[in-house]
Amino acid sequence: MCRTSIIGFPRIGKKRELKFATEKYFKQEISTKELQEVARKIRLENWEIQKKNNISFIPSNDFSFYDSMLDMAQTLNIIPKRYQVLELSKLDTYFAMARGYQGTNGDAKALRMKKWFNTNYHYLVPEFEPSTKVILNAKSILAKYNEAKDAGIKTKSVIIGPYTFLQLSEFKKCTLDEFVNPIIEAYSQLLEHFNQCNVNWVQFDEPFLIHDTDEAQLALFNKLYKKILLHKGSTNVLLQTYFGDVRDSYQHIINHHFDGIGLDFVEGKETLNLLKTYDFPKEKLLFAGVVNGKNIWRNRYQQTLETLHALPNVSDIIISTSCSLQHVPLTIKNETQLENEVLQQFAFAQEKLEELEELRIAYSDNNYSLVEENERCFQNRKLKANLSVQKEAEQLTEADFIRHPKASIRRTIQKDALKLPILPTTTIGSFPQTSDVRKTRQHYLRGEINEVEYQAYIHQNTAEIIQWQEKIGLDVLVHGEFERNDMVEFFGQTLDGFVFSQYGWVQSYGTRCVKPPIIFGDVERKNPITVELAKFAQSQTTKFVKGMLTGPVTILNWSFPREDISIKDSTIQLALAIQKEVLDLEKAGIHIIQIDEAALREKLPLRKEDWYSEYLDWVIPAFRLVHSKVQAKTQIHTHMCYSEFSDIIQSIDDMDADVISFEASRSDLSILDVLKENNFQTQVGPGVYDIHSPRVPSSEEIEEVIKSILQHLPIQQVWINPDCGLKTRSIPEAKDSLFNMIKARDNIIKR
Repeated sequence: MCRTSIIGFPRIGKKRELKFATEKYFKQEISTKELQEVARKIRLENWEIQKKNNISFIPSNDFSFYDSMLDMAQTLNIIPKRYQVLELSKLDTYFAMARGYQGTNGDAKALRMKKWFNTNYHYLVPEFEPSTKVILNAKSILAKYNEAKDAGIKTKSVIIGPYTFLQLSEFKKCTLDEFVNPIIEAYSQLLEHFNQCNVNWVQFDEPFLIHDTDEAQLALFNKLYKKILLHKGSTNVLLQTYFGDVRDSYQHIINHHFDGIGLDFVEGKETLNLLKTYDFPKEKLLFAGVVNGKNIWRNRYQQTLETLHALPNVSDIIISTSCSLQHVPLTIKNETQLENEVLQQFAFAQEKLEELEELRIAYSDNNYSLVEENERCFQNRKLKANLSVQKEAEQLTEADFIRHPKASIRRTIQKDALKLPILPTTTIGSFPQTSDVRKTRQHYLRGEINEVEYQAYIHQNTAEIIQWQEKIGLDVLVHGEFERNDMVEFFGQTLDGFVFSQYGWVQSYGTRCVKPPIIFGDVERKNPITVELAKFAQSQTTKFVKGMLTGPVTILNWSFPREDISIKDSTIQLALAIQKEVLDLEKAGIHIIQIDEAALREKLPLRKEDWYSEYLDWVIPAFRLVHSKVQAKTQIHTHMCYSEFSDIIQSIDDMDADVISFEASRSDLSILDVLKENNFQTQVGPGVYDIHSPRVPSSEEIEEVIKSILQHLPIQQVWINPDCGLKTRSIPEAKDSLFNMIKARDNIIKR
């Protein structure tokens, strides 16, 4: 009989309870016990929801206070010395690794943070040292399994697999090879623990297998599982992959003693062909990922069933999601402001459980009534069409994507026009969104204050932050973005073609949640968005104030995109909309304009052979389209964060921006070597301190960072800035850090 499974479930709670409880814990407003109780309630609610929807394979241990890779690092005792010497509790050590620590026990920087494959979720990078001793502590994993069991719910325990864990880890003054055997021993012990607790199924997540895989990596995978699986006993082991296909490793996977194999049929272009070419072992269960875990549109049952029926010689199919549902919001049930004809097109996490059950029934019982009812939703789908936007995009020529004059000439023109000092200082854009700012915005949205009162409040905050930036000596100022809820949502709300959920929150990292807009039609900008406030901010100072925009690629990648047209076509429409804003800012006298592309790499195909044909060949031109018509003296900035840029650095240079700021502090400025090796021409601002940590770096610490930058790049090419916006920091943290940054820059110049 056909059954259903999911890979993971959202863990933030119905109303972001985990976020708010964790942040209270950080402020010492609640105890460890109280935080744990909030977490327990969320887990039980999640399990009950899945049980009610007849999910056959319900996951446990997919919950995390911050990140599953970090959880696994602590489970295996991969805790660098700088955290051990703090002598904190287990939970506080965990949070110190995630956020950094600065207090009476010492000072420690956070672990590196990177994007989780091709998503907007961020993971913490485990850090091995020569002194690292791999020691298994399975207590937390088993406790969650037993917690579900005590509630009458049988689960499969979900674990980051050893291959992916090692491939995503960092090895400082040591090598991966040194830890292969200890990792094998730890995972073997883990399986033995599962056996002792009579755990029926354990899911090993191995998404790294969807990358290009060479012989050495295959040898590592084979070595790990050949030995680990000897200890599985009566416990069934599911190897779960997602975010693509496993064309390089499929034949190796099916030859190991896995009891189930999870494959992605949504993003895995070659998955079906792999089964047709190499067959699928009859003794194993196929967990077929056919329900999209990353987008919020309804599943089209007819197409999904065609895929399932096309599977060759598979005797037992488990219908599953393509990846964890943590990448979509919890449910549409609380959405009251969207029209029903819009809402019925969406399936958030809870609705995807219902889809799995209906697909199971339709597949098992040939229930065509469910399929016909589902098909009517697609026949009635009416996305917002805009013929003028479509025509404008179709009429673009190659010349529309090229800026004149070339960058080397622009640098001379801008140097004379802007007259900025050596090592100019700036910030990435946002200043702290205090509770007062958020409350005032809510008062305005609820109609408790009028437009005039709200704008007066925003102007007051803007004027004050301009004055403060002048006072401490920043060279290029920002207006603070007090009017913005989110860098993507704010722009989406002012553009035609978007709809918005009320409670569609998704975890980005730790306690940071975002509410992605939904692209529901052709995108157009009808009126200026940022121009008036930019003009006001500029009127408050004689220094330059940057115009602050979000770029088209980031808006696309941080929204839920349409599925009826390509993401390329959507991005070009967005680029045309943002281009209009850029030109209006320039006309208003804004001479420096930052167009953030924080998520440029996010949808880069995970296989290199697809990088250019399926992404970079149109993403880079889309960004150039945004600024191709500005004057030579207008300086265009962009910003990128928390991704690996080393292997696409030439493409980034081809964006033809005048200044690019990178997140670099958590990556130990590793990008600097690549910039130097590739003769990177664009002016660059490597982030000199980490804004995602509450710790305040000293001026001496930042001085050392600047010195390191200047060892790699000529001083005329370098800007000094934090590594991201300051929205999530407190006012004291933001101001003290910026004060130290400017002091460090001044000390460097004096010497």
